[in-house]
Amino acid sequence: MKFKSLLALPLVIGLLSGCSGAYYSAMEQVGIHKRDILVDRVEEARDAQSEAQEQFQDALEQFRSVVQFDGGELSKQYNSLKAEYDDSVSAAESVNSRIDNVETVAEDLFEEWQQELTRYSNSKLRSQSARKLQDTRRRYRQLLAKLQTAEKRMQPVLATLQDNVLYLKHNLNARAVGELKGEFQGIRQDISLLVRDMQNAISESDAFIREMEAG
Repeated sequence: MKFKSLLALPLVIGLLSGCSGAYYSAMEQVGIHKRDILVDRVEEARDAQSEAQEQFQDALEQFRSVVQFDGGELSKQYNSLKAEYDDSVSAAESVNSRIDNVETVAEDLFEEWQQELTRYSNSKLRSQSARKLQDTRRRYRQLLAKLQTAEKRMQPVLATLQDNVLYLKHNLNARAVGELKGEFQGIRQDISLLVRDMQNAISESDAFIREMEAG
């Protein structure tokens, strides 16, 4: 059975019980531990960031089409821009959810790891494991910082998109398009910075995944 399928197998247990402990126990029974789950969650967060990158760029292109509007039905342009905004909101929610999942598993992993250090009878092995925990925590903090930087930049972009979508909705005329032209450069810059921060988060995720898989 593929790893993704194994991850999904015990999910029902965790959902029904409402207890992450039951989920982790079920996962361990099929040989998948918190470390493996963390890697999978980081992969999901990375993929959500990549999809959000594309979506925000699509929204920008639709905004460009609006400000370049030159005749025709402006209501169609509004509907398309509203659809791109809605898709951007959904993409942002997916990113937020994936990052939350990463944080939950990481916290549980590090808590368990810290507790298990007391179970060593061999001081040398305990010391080595403690150093490994410290290194993994450090790398995780670097990753989380990148993820959160991109996450925080999404909300101002969404707020600006929403303002412009609403303005166009309430003013479906050429004058409104002229007003939005003045907004375009600012939102283009904001989305450019967002895409950059998301790419940094994606690159950091890839590096973290490689290091975790290397052991």
